[in-house]
Amino acid sequence: MDRAQTIYKHWRHEQDAQGLVWLTFDKQGESANTFSREALQELSSALDEIAAARPKGAIIRSAKDSFIAGADVEEFTRFKSPEEALAFVRLGWDVFQKLRDLPFPTTAMVNGYCMGGGFELSLACKYRVALDDPKTRFAFPEVMLGIMPAWHGVQWLPRLIGPVAAMDLMLTGKAVDAKRGKRMGLVDQAVPLRILENTARMVTLEAPAAKGLGVVQGLLNGPLKFIVASQAKKQVAKKARREHYPAPHAILELWQKYDGDPFVNPSDPTCSINTLFDHPTTKNLIRIFFLQEKMKGLAKGVDFKAEHVHIVGAGVMGGDIAAICAMRGITVTLQDTAPERLAPAVKRAAKLFQRRLRDPFRVRDAMDRLIPDVAGAGAAKADVIIEAIFENLEAKQQLFAKLEAAAKPGAVLASNTSSLKLADIAAKFKDPSRLVGIHFFTPVPQMMLVEVVHGTSTNQAHVKNSIAFVRQIDKLPLPVKDAPGFLVNRVLGPYMQNAFRMLDEGVKPETLDAAMEEFGMPMGPIELADTVGLDICLHAGKQLAKKDASGHDAEAPQVLLNKVALGQLGRKSGQGIYRWENNKPVKGQPGAYDDNLVQALVQPYLDETRAVFAEGIVPDAELIDAGLIFGTGFAPFRGGPLNYIAGLKK
Repeated sequence: MDRAQTIYKHWRHEQDAQGLVWLTFDKQGESANTFSREALQELSSALDEIAAARPKGAIIRSAKDSFIAGADVEEFTRFKSPEEALAFVRLGWDVFQKLRDLPFPTTAMVNGYCMGGGFELSLACKYRVALDDPKTRFAFPEVMLGIMPAWHGVQWLPRLIGPVAAMDLMLTGKAVDAKRGKRMGLVDQAVPLRILENTARMVTLEAPAAKGLGVVQGLLNGPLKFIVASQAKKQVAKKARREHYPAPHAILELWQKYDGDPFVNPSDPTCSINTLFDHPTTKNLIRIFFLQEKMKGLAKGVDFKAEHVHIVGAGVMGGDIAAICAMRGITVTLQDTAPERLAPAVKRAAKLFQRRLRDPFRVRDAMDRLIPDVAGAGAAKADVIIEAIFENLEAKQQLFAKLEAAAKPGAVLASNTSSLKLADIAAKFKDPSRLVGIHFFTPVPQMMLVEVVHGTSTNQAHVKNSIAFVRQIDKLPLPVKDAPGFLVNRVLGPYMQNAFRMLDEGVKPETLDAAMEEFGMPMGPIELADTVGLDICLHAGKQLAKKDASGHDAEAPQVLLNKVALGQLGRKSGQGIYRWENNKPVKGQPGAYDDNLVQALVQPYLDETRAVFAEGIVPDAELIDAGLIFGTGFAPFRGGPLNYIAGLKK
C-alpha cells in the first residue's frame, strides 16, 4: 500500500497504488467480527474519510477467519427499553445507507460466515466477491432470535435476487453457500482463496453493470407483490403462529406495506421494531442463543481433535454418526458383522453428502473418508471409538472387552447407549474410567444435541475430550451424570407414557398431537413415538418405568403393547398409531380440547424436568433448558421448561 493506514479500534483503511481503498474490519479482542454500537460508529467515521478521499473504489474485507457474524447480540441484552433498540436499529440503517450512497464502486470481499448485519453490509455494496469454500455462508438468522433484518435487509434483498428467493432466506434463516449465491444472483464472483483478493480488485476497478431483475421478478417485487406475500403468509401460518413467533409475520408485513423500511410507520404493531423487541418470544429466543453459545463454549481450552473415528454398528444410528463424522473431515472406519450390513449405511451416507455438500468433489472426498471395516482393524488407530449396537448389556460388555484391548492409550471409548447405565457396561472393563457415553439422537443429521455421559469413576479428561469431539462435528454437547435415561429420555419417558395412557382412555391421537403442537412442540407425542419407533418407545419405557402405588412396575400402555405385537412399529414399518405415506403420517381431524388437556399432557414432562434438576443429573438449570429445547424440541418461544415453570410462578 502506498499510503499510510488510518486505524480505529475496530477498523483500518488504506489506499493502494491503483486508487482503491481497502477497509478492514478487525473487532478488537474478539475472534469474530460483530457489529456493536461502537463498531458501527467507527464505520460511519471511516466512510466519511473514505468519501472525502474520492478513491476509484472501496473493498471491505475481514481480518478474521470469517467475514461478519452479524450484530453483537450482547447489545440486545443491554437495551433498557424498546426505544433504545429502535435507536440501535436506526444507527445501523443510517450507516449502511451511507455506504450504499458512496459515489464510487464498492465491493464486499466475503470469506466465511456472512450473517445478519454482515449480510446487510454486503448488500449495501455494489458487488459481492465470495470465497468458494464450505465455510462461506450467507444467511439472515434474525428470525431465529425473534427479530428481523432491519438494516435494509428486507428492503434490498428482494430487489437483488427477487422476492420469492429473498423471503425463503429471511423467513427461515437458512444459509446459502458461495456457489449457490452466484447462481441466484446474490454473489458476483465465487472464487478460490488464491485469486480472491485479485478478483475483488478487478471487479471493483471494472465496475460491470448490474444485471437487474427480470420482468417477472420485477413485477412480483412491485405491483404483484401481494401474490408473493399471500403465498408466503400461508406457508408461515402453517409453521409459526403469530402469537408465538411474530417475527416472520412482521417481515412479510414490513416488505408488503412499507417496502422493508421500518421507519415509514414505526408504530404499526404488525411490523414494529419496538413491538418485536418487547415481545416475550424475542427475550426467550435471545436467551436460547446464549444457551447455545454456552454449550459451544464447554469445549473451549480442550486440546483434542479426532483424526480417526471408529464406529461399531452400521444401523441407522451408527451409520449416520459415521456419515456426519466423515462429512466433517474425519477419517471413519465403520464396523459391522458383514458387508451387506454396511452397504445400506454407505448408501444413506452418499445421499446425505449429495444433499448437504452438493459439490461432487466434496461428496467424493467425504465418501473416501468413510471406510467399511468388517474386521474392525480401524479400532487400533482411532482417536474416538463409538459403540452403536443394539441395547443389550451382555453384548455391549463383550464388544468393549475387545475394543478396550485394541484401543490405543488415550483414545476415547464411548457407548451410544440410550437406556443402559454406563457403570453396568463398564463393569467388565480393566479400566472402567475409560468409558464415557456419547449419546446421539435420531435423526442424527438433524438433531443438534449430544449427551456426554460420565459416571462416578469416569476419567474427566475423557469427558472433556468427548465434549471437544462433539463440537468438532458441529453438535451441541450436554454433560450429564450416569442415570437411567440421562436427561432427554428421562424427561420424555413419562410424557410419552402419559400420552399413550390417554390413548388407552379413548382420546384421539390427532387430538393429543394438536394440543401439544398448540403448546409449541414441533410435533405431538404420538407422531413423535411413530417417528422414533414404537418398539423403541416400549423398550425405553420398560427401562425407565416408574413404580405404581403398590410398588410394582407400572404396566405399559395397552395400545403400545398391541401395536408392537402386531409389528406396527411406526414410520419405519409404514404403520404405527398412524398410517404413513411418503414419510408423513395420515391424520384425521382432531377432537375438541381445552387448556386442561394441554396441561395434563405436559405436566409429567415438567415434573420430571424438576426432578432431574433436584437430583443433579444436570446441575445447571440453563443447560437443562438448552438440552430439552435442542433434544426434545420443547417450545423455543417459552425459553425452556424450567424457564417456563418459573414464569408460571410469577
